[in-house]
Amino acid sequence: MFITIINFRFETDMDYKIREIRKHEYPILSDFLYEAIFIPESMDKPPKSIIEQLELQVYIEDFGKADDWCLVVETKEEIVGAVWVRIMNDYGHIDHKTPSLAISLYEEYRNLGIDTALMEAMLQFLRAKGYKQASLSVQKANYDKAVI
Repeated sequence: MFITIINFRFETDMDYKIREIRKHEYPILSDFLYEAIFIPESMDKPPKSIIEQLELQVYIEDFGKADDWCLVVETKEEIVGAVWVRIMNDYGHIDHKTPSLAISLYEEYRNLGIDTALMEAMLQFLRAKGYKQASLSVQKANYDKAVI
């Protein structure tokens, strides 16, 4: 493994660590796929079944192939966020050498700096694996929250 464990402590005094996902944990990506869906403040959350749509399943279906990488963040032995990449034909597709990123955290762990640390860990991981770039598809209404 490239990243064994990275330990952090932020202004919330919450300890957490970032590590590679384990194969038996892949199913949790469906939870984080749902959490990654941008929902404008004026709208209700869609049903969780929305992630069964083909254009969303491309992010997690059969995860574990070549060029599929995932880091998770855990606190108190519970996974609370994930960032994952794969080369896929999604909204941010550039070419067949550029992985597309997806990132999300459970709501109560957002805006604490954990998302930035998770993204930076993935970018470092990808550089070490030899990738030259990565893609992140962001809706215009969510752009200001996605910039690191």
